[in-house]
Amino acid sequence: MNSNPADWRARARDLAQKTVAPFAVFFAHKKVRATVDWLKEPVLAIVIVLSLTTVIAQPFYVPSGSMQPTLAIGDLTLATKFNYGYSRYSIPYVNGPTPSGRFLGRMPKVGDVIVFRLPSDTSVTYVKRVVGLPGDRLQMREGRLWINGKELALRAAGNGPDENGPHEEAAGEYDTVPKYIETLPNGIEHPVYKKSWDGWLNNTPVYVVPNGYVFMMGDNRDDSADSRVPPSLGGVGYVPMGNLVGRVFVVLASVDFTNADEIWEWITEFRVSRMLNGVH
Repeated sequence: MNSNPADWRARARDLAQKTVAPFAVFFAHKKVRATVDWLKEPVLAIVIVLSLTTVIAQPFYVPSGSMQPTLAIGDLTLATKFNYGYSRYSIPYVNGPTPSGRFLGRMPKVGDVIVFRLPSDTSVTYVKRVVGLPGDRLQMREGRLWINGKELALRAAGNGPDENGPHEEAAGEYDTVPKYIETLPNGIEHPVYKKSWDGWLNNTPVYVVPNGYVFMMGDNRDDSADSRVPPSLGGVGYVPMGNLVGRVFVVLASVDFTNADEIWEWITEFRVSRMLNGVH
């Protein structure tokens, strides 16, 4: 058997040429070249869009009223992906088990409005506000939020329109409800709706946020199945850091789809006043 290195390299080159030759002939065909040329631009566009929506930012639609008045039903929001690092959920439409870690992972701030994958069904995307980090103790007492033994400041801010969601009774109708400004422990202020001060959502046990998790709540406090509600009862429960997708920072556009029965009615239900509104 010939063990000359030069002979082995020659044989390898010959094998490579024979392997590649059929492909070279195929792609040299005129119709094939034309098809490849036609596909290059759309494929490149798809690759660029997928890369940008994975690494930089991605739009998300708000289908429910749990974040009113901050986010309205029908808002098209934009969420940045780089704030908390990356996981498999950073890639649009990719699903799978919750990741144990994040590439370039960073802890969110209390008060951030975040898009995340629902822990009980990671194919579903939710948006809520972070109010608790690992180790924090949270409780609702008579409708007031307590964090680490301190009651959060809450001041009246008039009233606001609360729209019934598409799966609620009287869908699309608006109720006028009391609006308040809540001040989080780090000084961040944000609006909340409060319709009542009793009931089980307003009087809860103490929640201690586990390591590697965050506690989410909706700004529409009496209409949000958030971390106060365990997954077994249809709620969110504690949210793993691996499920975070991005931080919502702006409303791109908004259409009241609940009151638009047909697509041609969208233009009459377009909310110009919500375009490019910052989310805080």
